[in-house]
Amino acid sequence: MNRLHRYASVQRAAIFSGLLLFTAMIFTACGSSDSPPANNTELADEGHEEDEFVRLTADELKEFEIDVGMAVPGTLSVAVMFPGEVKINQDRFAHIVPRIAGFVHSTNKSVGDVVRAGEVLAVLDSRDLADIKAEYLARLERLELAEATFERESTLYQKKISSEQEYLEARQALAEAHIALRSSRQKLLALGFSEAYIEVLPEQGEHALVHYELMASLSGVVIEKHISQGEALSADAEAFAIADLRTVWVDLNVFQKDLDLVREGQQVDIVTTSRQLRGRGTIRYVRPIVGEETRTAIARIVLDNEDGRWKPGLFVSGSIAVDNIEVPLIVPQSALITMDGQAVVFVQTDEGFAPQPVTVGRENETQAEVIEGLEPGALYVVRGGFALKAELEKGEIGEGHSH
Repeated sequence: MNRLHRYASVQRAAIFSGLLLFTAMIFTACGSSDSPPANNTELADEGHEEDEFVRLTADELKEFEIDVGMAVPGTLSVAVMFPGEVKINQDRFAHIVPRIAGFVHSTNKSVGDVVRAGEVLAVLDSRDLADIKAEYLARLERLELAEATFERESTLYQKKISSEQEYLEARQALAEAHIALRSSRQKLLALGFSEAYIEVLPEQGEHALVHYELMASLSGVVIEKHISQGEALSADAEAFAIADLRTVWVDLNVFQKDLDLVREGQQVDIVTTSRQLRGRGTIRYVRPIVGEETRTAIARIVLDNEDGRWKPGLFVSGSIAVDNIEVPLIVPQSALITMDGQAVVFVQTDEGFAPQPVTVGRENETQAEVIEGLEPGALYVVRGGFALKAELEKGEIGEGHSH
């Protein structure tokens, strides 16, 4: 009975071992089938790359100021760039000097103030001016006396009452009085007083004799002030400087090798080094002398500055067109966007806007030639490509479009 029980136990163990072996064989067979492993989906995804594009509605195109144009041939202006600087228009600039010594009684204007021609900038107390005015008034009275004396002597001479000698002496005294008064009058005119002011000078009070009004000689902005109340000024002291900044000079440095390309009357596109300001002007003057140290000449543009944006002292570059070239395909610089170091334009497709790498040839400040990557007749984004670039980089600009 014990032997039979042991035989049954051995038989059950053998059957169980056989079942385990059969299960292992089936699992091995399944593992060797042709079905892909679980991570094959990731491998497949790595081998597949979707084209990126951005869909925008008509309202979104308007919102993001995106303009679309057609790729066409065009004319490219070949330009030469010259460095330069914005300067004060010296034809509209004035140093204000007293012309007579005195003490500053009061000041009416400071740096930055806008003034009109003839406006009083400061008032001086001048003893020298008092002497000149007193001299004029005294000679005016002497002239009146000489005129009266001459009239009396002329009448007496005609009546044979006085001698010819007395008549001639009276006439000479009258002539000398006229000369003396004219001399005093010229002194007042040289100090800037008008004819109208001189005419009413005898009617003014004594306190007006010492007051000298320092006036603006042109309309503009006070850019310098070198006086203060109570200060003693000499006749040639520079009290104020006024500049009319409604126009400015732009002086371009023209290198010796480029002198033949520059002439008066040419149009110049001007941009600051920060590229924040742009303008256009005409060359008014080309200096015929080359500087000994810089070996450059000056081409001067008088630039309109009514809005005051062009500040004297700004460094600029001036672009002068020297030739025109016909190119097969031309786009504005605003259409070129840099992505991952590559120049691209956004092309309009049925699926949306897609970045298209391009090869750029000759170019200037506003336009560029496209050699490869863009076909004539293709629709592309002329302006507003940066909004599309931001969409691709950030994932979205707004609702209703995707990439």
